[in-house]
Amino acid sequence: MDDTTDDSEHIDGRRARGEKRRAEIIEATLAVVTRDGAAGVTHRTVAKQAGTTTSLSTYYFATLDDLLVAALTSVADAYTARIRDIIDTPGDKLTGLAHLIAESAGSGRERALAERELATLAARRPALRPVARRWRENIAELATTLTDDPAAIAALVAASDGLCTAILLDNAPADPDHIQAVLQRAVRN
Repeated sequence: MDDTTDDSEHIDGRRARGEKRRAEIIEATLAVVTRDGAAGVTHRTVAKQAGTTTSLSTYYFATLDDLLVAALTSVADAYTARIRDIIDTPGDKLTGLAHLIAESAGSGRERALAERELATLAARRPALRPVARRWRENIAELATTLTDDPAAIAALVAASDGLCTAILLDNAPADPDHIQAVLQRAVRN
């Protein structure tokens, strides 16, 4: 084995450890938001949750906005992948969306509230806005597979957002059949 191979393996190992640590810090951020709300997010609280140092947290995420953007992006990426699956899989798209809403807002309720709080925080923090818009953009893309009526697309996006809020804040039923019926009415009206 030559020195170039050793150097390459060393760099790959460091990169993998760095990505793992970065992911742990993002996960810790979501845990802090779940437990304390977005106001509880500081480099210190996140570092403590991640079992690391504040200096390492600030190494990966220089500002709180960087940290919050990374956390919200991880959530948005997960939903983007799930919505892409619904779009790309043959079958009833509204059923897929209803199940996604029921699952994401109904089961891990505390985590879903944290995700919603991050999205709401985007209204006050400009750095978060582009990421927060992704949910609506993804739902709109899904809606275009169902209809080409702009009003119906907007209604489906609003209904999806409203259902998530109702489930999370008002303890509305997270029943996929109920959610699907609401979504169908939104598309038809």
